[in-house]
Amino acid sequence: MAKKTAKKKAPAKKAAPKTKKAVKAKQAAPAKKKAAPVKKKGVKKKKATSRSRAGKEIRLKAYWGVFNQSLKRVALFEFNERKQADKKAAELGKSGKSPHFVQPVKEAIDS
Repeated sequence: MAKKTAKKKAPAKKAAPKTKKAVKAKQAAPAKKKAAPVKKKGVKKKKATSRSRAGKEIRLKAYWGVFNQSLKRVALFEFNERKQADKKAAELGKSGKSPHFVQPVKEAIDS
């Protein structure tokens, strides 16, 4: 069986206004233009400024760290104890597996 297709009807035309007043009003309507909105002159408000808090200063202290090849810290010495840090690195390097080295380290101090 074949399907029947329904034909769509064209939209019906609107009836023309019958009275003379309605005709004049319809013709005059497109000629009217909307006036631009009137801007009011007034005092402009300042935008509220947000106060930014001063960030806490983080104080750092320098140390000498002895590290192995995989960058694991093995020992930690005060900054004025560089010679002792070098000795420790030399001792660990002699033991065999991997050489050790000394590098400065900065850590935060609690105040």
